[in-house]
Amino acid sequence: MVDFDSRARQWDSNPVFLERALRVADGIRARVPLGPSTRALDFGCGTGLLSFALKDHVGHITLQDSSAGMLEVLREKIALQGTRNMTVLEGEQLVDLPPEERYTLVYTSMTLHHIPDTDATLRAFHGALRPGGFLCVADLDAEDGTFHGPEVEVHRGFERGELARRAARAGFADVSFDTVFEMRREIAGEDRRYPVFLMVARRV
Repeated sequence: MVDFDSRARQWDSNPVFLERALRVADGIRARVPLGPSTRALDFGCGTGLLSFALKDHVGHITLQDSSAGMLEVLREKIALQGTRNMTVLEGEQLVDLPPEERYTLVYTSMTLHHIPDTDATLRAFHGALRPGGFLCVADLDAEDGTFHGPEVEVHRGFERGELARRAARAGFADVSFDTVFEMRREIAGEDRRYPVFLMVARRV
């Protein structure tokens, strides 16, 4: 597992993470109708980089993460900026909401590959959305395991066609993909590139 608590204080100082969040936010705004009535969930929010890029385009955002360290930084940012349309929720399980309180948008960035059961997570996202609501997943294309290295047990990215089929089985339609960013790392002296896709789907 990646120790996100110990990395929380330095997270926002990484320009790659900031640029990635901005590009994902651009992708969401281009593909999903947003407005004051949009009730969003940022699942695996970290320090909220993506949500801060979207907060002026939606009505309210619930930000959820299992890392206490990340959420501590997030709460400080919310207080410092006087943000009024964000609610912080700690934990890794999606809350079972009644239909009238469900979200119109669920988004998650670079989180899905850390969760062992992809199908159960997609079903949980479906259950958290109102009919017609949108799911946006930003994550890695299938890779050879060098992104995190062999010591970290995560999914090695996702093959887009397979993830689309999983989303359809979970109850989503109109599944589409776009490349919104590219991570670059030097591995054994070689410049490696890891595309980041944005999957957009609609709950039927």
